[in-house]
Amino acid sequence: MEEKKFDLNSIIGFVLIFGILLFMLWQNKPTPEEIAAQEKAKQEQLAAEQQQKVVKDTFVTKAEDYNNPSVADSLKLVNLKNKLGAFAYASTLPSATDAETLVETDLLQLKFSNKGGYLSEVKLKKFKTSDSVPIYIIREGNANFNISFSTTDNRNLNTKDLYFEPTVTKNGDNTVVSMKLKVSESKFLEYRYELKPDDYMFGFNVRSQGLSDVINSSQQINLDWNIKTYRHAKSISYENRYTELLFEYEGGKDDYLGQQDFTDDTAEDVTWVANKQHFFTSILLADQPFKEGIFTSKNLVQDEDIDTVFTKAFTTKLPLALQGGELNKSMDLYYGPSDYKILNAYDRNLDEILPLGWGIFGWINRYLFIPLFAFLGSYMPYGIAIVVMTILIKLCLSFVQYKQFLSQAKLKIIKPELDAIREKYKDNKLKIQQETMALQSKAGASPLSGCLPALIQLPVFYALFQFFPSAFDIRQKSFLWADDLSSYDTIANLPFKIPFYGDHVSLFPILASIAIFFYMKMTTGQQMASQPTQEGMPDMAKMMKYMIYLSPIMMLFFFNNYASGLSLYYFISNLISIGIMLVIKNFILDEDKIHARIQVNKAKPKKESKFQKKMKEMMEQAEQQQKKQGKR
Repeated sequence: MEEKKFDLNSIIGFVLIFGILLFMLWQNKPTPEEIAAQEKAKQEQLAAEQQQKVVKDTFVTKAEDYNNPSVADSLKLVNLKNKLGAFAYASTLPSATDAETLVETDLLQLKFSNKGGYLSEVKLKKFKTSDSVPIYIIREGNANFNISFSTTDNRNLNTKDLYFEPTVTKNGDNTVVSMKLKVSESKFLEYRYELKPDDYMFGFNVRSQGLSDVINSSQQINLDWNIKTYRHAKSISYENRYTELLFEYEGGKDDYLGQQDFTDDTAEDVTWVANKQHFFTSILLADQPFKEGIFTSKNLVQDEDIDTVFTKAFTTKLPLALQGGELNKSMDLYYGPSDYKILNAYDRNLDEILPLGWGIFGWINRYLFIPLFAFLGSYMPYGIAIVVMTILIKLCLSFVQYKQFLSQAKLKIIKPELDAIREKYKDNKLKIQQETMALQSKAGASPLSGCLPALIQLPVFYALFQFFPSAFDIRQKSFLWADDLSSYDTIANLPFKIPFYGDHVSLFPILASIAIFFYMKMTTGQQMASQPTQEGMPDMAKMMKYMIYLSPIMMLFFFNNYASGLSLYYFISNLISIGIMLVIKNFILDEDKIHARIQVNKAKPKKESKFQKKMKEMMEQAEQQQKKQGKR
């Protein structure tokens, strides 16, 4: 193996290479001038970064600076133009602040926000909440109005984020509020409001001028109207039950979203949208229908002890169409009470906002109960008006109650004969039916004669059930111990909450429940006495007995949080019904005379109707068929 030797030439080579490298570094070192230039560039870079941090998201304060080259070159204006494009001009005006414009009429106090150009506050001057606080439909950001659109330079903008310039002028007795979102002094998007002195509805127009080359016509333009409805009443559950979004579509049809936790719907040719908060309503109406409407409703009350500020959240999305490249949409806005007289006077189908019932039920309310109650209320306190109206209704329906009681009395008289028929033909149910119908027909004591009069009362009963929750006139009107007939009355507050009942005791539901108990005890006893003895009747009697006690208890729980005016009606109504029954039983009907009349009717030949003949033929055929099957 060869021994390694020290290589002097290699060492000399490495030393020479290292020396050459040091010489090259020395030759290429920067001069003092170059070092100063580098330091200056570094300082300028740091200054630019600091300036960008300071002026970020700030705006130029002078409109005349917009076209000033020295300002246009600044970073803040460049950022603004990059963000808003042509609409950056609006943010350079003195009105580009969060200031509000206050305007008042006889009925409304309104605030218009520069940012977004829409109503930031709506106060109804003549009404207060159950806590004596003024009624606000819009306040502290619970509602917003926005138009979303695209520009020709591919920007997606929302008017709620942009600044409008306000002006207030007079047009005769009307006040005109103009909010303009400007691209220049001659090009703008305008919200124009025209307020009347003594009207809850006012004109609202959306129009643009000179924006045909700014707004992208190939992209959809949407109007978004959203609101969280404030609680105004004492019972949040009762108020929330009648808080809902409604809309009219396709030339007069109307619909609503309902009371689910969340629900949505769409409709075509929408003419109005209403965010109803039980006794107060905000409505957007269009002179020409929107092509489509998309609506949602969300229940905000999950726990009545915690969720006590808002009831529901409503959203509405409506498309806006360009005309000749410009926006031009004429509309109206209504902020006011859900009062039938006021809404119906506009003759725009707005009375459908009130849940008066469909078909005959709504007809009874519109043309009978509402005019009658308005007439009575103009001459007497509303509590007395409810009592008087109830008396009038019950007197008009007393003939129905008489027919029911007369039918039950006849059935009670012929009950021994019906029992004899059942005993005689106990093995032939078909024969029992034939003989029972024949006897009832001769005696004029058909069970149907008692059922039909009862059916006549149902439309009246349901119509009144719908009428009282919609009667704005009884809101905050007192009667006896009830300080508000549109809300529950309270005679005692409980230190705890009973499920389905509440944390208070209302007296009118208690009185109504007691009256219902005695009325049912009287009517059920009369019905059971008139029924023929048959198998299964003990079970039926037990069920009827349970209903006598169950119905008043259900009434007590169900109506404890309802309007005291409705409970007052049921109390007076059942009290009068009891009185009418006692009068009929003790002073009008004579069972001996009825029995004698029945015997006379039985002796007369009874002419059968076509229906009776048909039923008789069917029964005879069924009996013959039964006999044939028995022979087999």
